[in-house]
Amino acid sequence: MVLDAGGRAPLLPEARSAFLEALDQGWADPRRLHAEGRRARMLLDGAREAIAASVGARTPEVDLAPSHTAALHGAVRSVARGRRRTGSQVVVSAVERAAVLNAADFTGDRATVGVDRYGQVDAQEFSAALARPGVALAALQHANGEVGTLQPVGAVHDAARTAGVPLLVDAGASLGHVDVGDAWDLLAADAGDWGGPGGLGVLVTRSGVRRSPDWPEDEDRWFPGGVSVPAALAAAVALQVAVSTRSRDDAARRALVDTLRSRVAAEVPDVDVVGHPVDRLPHVLTFSCLYVEGEALLAALDARGFAVGSGSACTSSALEPSHVLAAMGALTHGNIRLALPRGTSAQDVERFLAELPGIVVGVRQAWGVGGL
Repeated sequence: MVLDAGGRAPLLPEARSAFLEALDQGWADPRRLHAEGRRARMLLDGAREAIAASVGARTPEVDLAPSHTAALHGAVRSVARGRRRTGSQVVVSAVERAAVLNAADFTGDRATVGVDRYGQVDAQEFSAALARPGVALAALQHANGEVGTLQPVGAVHDAARTAGVPLLVDAGASLGHVDVGDAWDLLAADAGDWGGPGGLGVLVTRSGVRRSPDWPEDEDRWFPGGVSVPAALAAAVALQVAVSTRSRDDAARRALVDTLRSRVAAEVPDVDVVGHPVDRLPHVLTFSCLYVEGEALLAALDARGFAVGSGSACTSSALEPSHVLAAMGALTHGNIRLALPRGTSAQDVERFLAELPGIVVGVRQAWGVGGL
């Protein structure tokens, strides 16, 4: 049972069909001028147009990247360079993805704003930080993909506009699941998260935002080499499907996560359920179990047929302690992250809840801490 759809959800059937069709129709290099190339270009431009419509942007404002990470890196680096005469500082929250934090460090001057115990920034504190002299860019996620907490992007964007600082909003965990609104100057997203193919990122840049590449010149200026046309078309189709079913999916998964939040807290001893209980994504839940490591819990759950995540969603392959949970002051060990894919049923959740307490007890006993 897959309960780890954050960043890489199962491919939607409509996206798979579009991908296979585009393999036949859009295999050519869209930069070529022959008929096959023009056909591929038409499909690619159609994908950009559909994505633009889904986020309330114009087609020329949409760039496709080879990954979500590349989109975030490109946004931070190009805006920092484009606004270098204004300053070099990039203001971020402490719970941004590693890609944003690392890109901000790469530009040379990162200012970090802390969060509360729910993982949410204080809008006034963040706004004050971006209003200081020398700020080139502010970056604030729409929602945290690890704990699900929504951020006050509306208030922050108002302050950024007043200060004349562009705001990069990372909607990698939000787009396709909730309405991301229009409170942004740059918007980054991940096709794999909304049921499109992996290996495709989106960066939408409002006209008027100054940016300049700090990499070698290429025909594809912002993301050299371009992207797969079939992947782009499949991503656009998946986003259209996700947006059209969002209200239904939101209600269903939000109710399931409400059940998980209350039952995990009540039925698993010594557990900390984190993230905002109300201002959150509909499908994400993280909890931490005392006395054990997340890797051991993940392995035990996997052995019972449950695919879950552990550690920061952006660094989970290394199973490192979560910088997000650390910034929140929460327990960083024994962490389990759930991101429910579309179609998760109440029966799936009941099965998980029926087995989870015993699995946690078994791991604690194996670690010699069962009596604590």
